[in-house]
Amino acid sequence: MARAWHLMSRPQGMPTAENFALKDIAPELGDGMVRVKNSFVSVDPYMRGRMNDVKSYVPPFAIDAPMEGGAVGEVIESRAAGFAVGDKVMHMLGWRDEAVVPAAALNKLPELGVPIEDFLGNLGLTGGTAYFGLFDAASAKPGDVVFVSAAGGAVGSAVVQIAKARGMTVIGSAGGPEKCEFVKSLGADKVIDYKAGSLVKQLGEAAPNGIDVYFDNVGGDHLDAAFAHANKDARFAICGMIANYNKGEPTCFRFIMRIIAMRIRVQGFIYTDYAAQFPKFYEEMGGWIAAGKVKSRDTIVDGLEQQPEAFMGLFTGKNTGKMLVRL
Repeated sequence: MARAWHLMSRPQGMPTAENFALKDIAPELGDGMVRVKNSFVSVDPYMRGRMNDVKSYVPPFAIDAPMEGGAVGEVIESRAAGFAVGDKVMHMLGWRDEAVVPAAALNKLPELGVPIEDFLGNLGLTGGTAYFGLFDAASAKPGDVVFVSAAGGAVGSAVVQIAKARGMTVIGSAGGPEKCEFVKSLGADKVIDYKAGSLVKQLGEAAPNGIDVYFDNVGGDHLDAAFAHANKDARFAICGMIANYNKGEPTCFRFIMRIIAMRIRVQGFIYTDYAAQFPKFYEEMGGWIAAGKVKSRDTIVDGLEQQPEAFMGLFTGKNTGKMLVRL
């Protein structure tokens, strides 16, 4: 019997174990559908927003229904042309050990000689978010000074590496000495420990001539610091604001008036906006990975039973790099 995590109640602030329940499911395989045994499932900060009953770019999770998220696995049964038993695929029916997926909602994974979990990391939503956010939303170019928040996390660590691969100066922010050392090991030119004092002051010291690009995963004080030190015509790519996901009100914008004087461009974006460009992304990111210019470091939690705990760990800094659950 397959199992899936269900959202049983909407969190008020930080989610707790009581918001979730693991239940048996019995998905039927119809024509044009594929049964997949999931190998890895992803937990990502954006999932917190789907736990709220608010209008957004994706519908909220329904109460007492299986939750969704990125997953990779192997086809174990198929009633769809183009998919055979043994094919490796990616889809969005995570939070479960087995999924029945319409063929149109599956991506067959290309043979790139990398571990399957990389397609949830640097070759998937994580790396794609970094790639498209940096080069499209922020129009980053060689020579730019780039500030990256949550640089020790999944998306942030990818941003650090691909920015360096394109000849940029990178300043990363992370929490605590261990994560700061990790960000340095990725090639960041300077690293700020956001737990060690004022971000506005630290960023001013790290970037005395200001920043040209800000890649935002955090919001809050990080966004304030970026506004405070933005150069004229700076570009901000807004990927996420994890500092505010479990709070009712924003905790930033002290320096937002500089958006006028500095002509700052602030661009929100979603990974799926760029589906037409995925082949180009696979080619370039795959090349960087093969050349050793982009590396991954995953935090892996074993067992479907541990998925809510892994998810909640995203908000308390328990992950370095990508957080994955291995089934």
